[in-house]
Amino acid sequence: MLQVLTFQGYVEYGGASSRVNWLAPFERESGCVVKLDRVRTSEEMAARFARGGYDVLSAAPDLAGLLVAQGKVAPLDTALVADYRRIPKRLRELPGLREDGKVYGIPYLWGVNQVIREGNGPQGPLALYGKASAAIRNSPLSIADAALALRETRPQLKIKDPFQLTPAQLDAAVRLLAEGEGADRVYWDGSLDLVRALSAEQVRIAQVLPYHLDLFRRAGRPMKALKGVPATGWVDSWMLAARPASPNCAYRWLSWMSSARAQRPAAAWTGLAPANPEACDGRGRRMCEVYQVRDNRRLRDVLFAARPARDCGGLGGECTDYADWAERWKKLLTSAEPGKTEISG
Repeated sequence: MLQVLTFQGYVEYGGASSRVNWLAPFERESGCVVKLDRVRTSEEMAARFARGGYDVLSAAPDLAGLLVAQGKVAPLDTALVADYRRIPKRLRELPGLREDGKVYGIPYLWGVNQVIREGNGPQGPLALYGKASAAIRNSPLSIADAALALRETRPQLKIKDPFQLTPAQLDAAVRLLAEGEGADRVYWDGSLDLVRALSAEQVRIAQVLPYHLDLFRRAGRPMKALKGVPATGWVDSWMLAARPASPNCAYRWLSWMSSARAQRPAAAWTGLAPANPEACDGRGRRMCEVYQVRDNRRLRDVLFAARPARDCGGLGGECTDYADWAERWKKLLTSAEPGKTEISG
């Protein structure tokens, strides 16, 4: 029995649609039986994983860095993961997936944050933050997007990495977010509510994924991506528990989930980009085009998330950690004006 912990939609077994099933082929070909547990957030995943019993999990960068630091996941023998080398080096060597020369995560799906709007209005890095009727992704890591906007416009803050901020830099980023608070500010978790808010013109500018922009363009809505806005992103990766009960099946699973056969339907179903470019045909073609998966220059331009750490991610100095970010984000949400909306899918 292989115990798998993942996000909703990341592993499908035909329950939502008979056409969406990349679990059954794995079980049939490997002989391993999977017990699947799915969650919606990293916080829920951390709580479930802490109970023990899981062999593998698909961790977002905010959790991945913590699990590595705590020794709760094992270094990987990538020679046992068939398609590992097909994944671009840029993704394989991200902070949080490697430490002391050891590999801890196999990239699976990734996304990019971008700003879109309908109609005319302010352009540039600060456009999202000077307007109350905006939609922002509900995550402490959205602070990094504000920090990145400040890096582009206020060089005196000396922000090098938007995910590794000193206390003063964190204060500045949170102040920028708070400036735009108002009755129409929306913090979103799920695609359905984000699309609903934009469709109803509750907001006219939003932080979205390329998938969302593609949806609106296909529907004939004149949404445009803001130019000159640097992009942050994230990679969700498969990791091996420190003491897996079924290590052989766990490595078969890691190989399967790094393959084009698994990542192709996963990308099409989730609206995210596959880490393995070999998945960019058939059902995976559209998401690969939307995210420009085969464009190595695009990958280099994205600032992928790493868990904020006191040691500034090894850069030296004294920074704030993820707990600080989470606390400031919670205060930002609770201190907003009464009309502010927080939504989830």
